Amino acid sequence: MMLCWPLLLEAQPGQRVDPPFVFLALLPLVMVVVLAEMGEGGMDSRVLAVLGVLSAINAVMRGLGAGTAGIELVFFLLVLGGRVFGAGFGFALGCTSLFASALLAAGVGPWLPFQMICAAWVGMGAGLLPRRVGGRAEIAMLAAYAVVASYLYGLLMNLSSWPFALGIVVPGHEGSLAYVAGAPVLENAHRFLVYTLLTSTGGWDTGRAITTAVAIVVLGPAILTTLRRAARRAVVRPG
Repeated sequence: MMLCWPLLLEAQPGQRVDPPFVFLALLPLVMVVVLAEMGEGGMDSRVLAVLGVLSAINAVMRGLGAGTAGIELVFFLLVLGGRVFGAGFGFALGCTSLFASALLAAGVGPWLPFQMICAAWVGMGAGLLPRRVGGRAEIAMLAAYAVVASYLYGLLMNLSSWPFALGIVVPGHEGSLAYVAGAPVLENAHRFLVYTLLTSTGGWDTGRAITTAVAIVVLGPAILTTLRRAARRAVVRPG
């Protein structure tokens, strides 16, 4: 519901649409979910230490790449961490990485809960990929997943901000990709998908997908080896 609220929005033409600041109240809830995963998932102190280190690295790396032609240096480490330590760890890493980077860069706003949840899903998805794949096939699988996840992350983030990014137009306005007050849900959904297709293929999402996939291909084997060496000394029980 947090992500689909634009399609359910009721507004009049010309009405001002503000970001959903109410969702800032969900930040504590998201953090509670992460803490519950840490406890129920059976993460020992060494895994928590790895989680803290990777979150700190991601926070710094995001500050280095954010705003530069869609270059995003967070997701490749998020994918690799989820792959090695599992879906629960990947979910927690996504939340803590985005939260830490927001605090570091003073980027706390109504968009943060959406970023945390969507990034958590990226890390969780990496942990749910087939486990028996190894070697070059594993790197290829992770790179392909990174591309798909990058575009899905962009789509979900667009969905959370679409109405107040383009405004609201009068019904019957031709050629606009903005939210149309009073239009059927499917019509607004079509406008949103076209908007996302145009903005994703030529902008941030493509840059994120390329950066993440290249980083996984180049750095993935070495980082996977290092993380798996640390994982053998730690304990993560499936929750």
